[in-house]
Amino acid sequence: MLQFISHHTERFSYLDSVRMALEGGCRWIQLRMKDATDEEVRPIALQCLELCRGCGATFIIDDRVNLVKEIGADGVHLGKNDMPIAEARQLLGREFIIGGTANTFADVESHYRNSADYIGCGPFRFTTTKAKLSPILGLDGYREIVGRMRSAGINLPIVAIGGITASDIPSILSTGVSGIAISGEVLRAENPSLKMQEILKIIAHEQTNHCRP
Repeated sequence: MLQFISHHTERFSYLDSVRMALEGGCRWIQLRMKDATDEEVRPIALQCLELCRGCGATFIIDDRVNLVKEIGADGVHLGKNDMPIAEARQLLGREFIIGGTANTFADVESHYRNSADYIGCGPFRFTTTKAKLSPILGLDGYREIVGRMRSAGINLPIVAIGGITASDIPSILSTGVSGIAISGEVLRAENPSLKMQEILKIIAHEQTNHCRP
């Protein structure tokens, strides 16, 4: 599983970033415009939704539960300071995907109890794309969380996020996480769509290796 978290840079708008990620083969997009208003996000979200529908991609919006319901996105991702997952589930029902940010096993356990569909777990390392960063997890942090999830019988997809580069992916996937979320590594590339293709190939290769007896 590869998730792309939209971002804007001096070169690219949010919509540009989503378009290039889709062109590169990514099929899970999260629109994250943390400091914008709903009025600013709505037209971009509608264009992203159209692009994702055209590619058969899953489209998630960060934080904005009501906007997700209004425009018919596939789901919402909720950070630690956003609406509680249980409340979002009451508003959205079971037909929408709800993801939650986690930094500890206790976060994962809470999200599991409150019916999250997946966990965005991090940060792997320091990243400039997110303010108010939680403690860095690194490989050992993922191993510990995945191990405790298995012991507790918690079977939720867990997606590593936070400053991840293409060269990190094999070692991160070896910890047992389900997928990778990426942003800056793609947008810093000379050709973001080609970088996305490269990352997808790395993930496919690693997952094939892990499936071998």
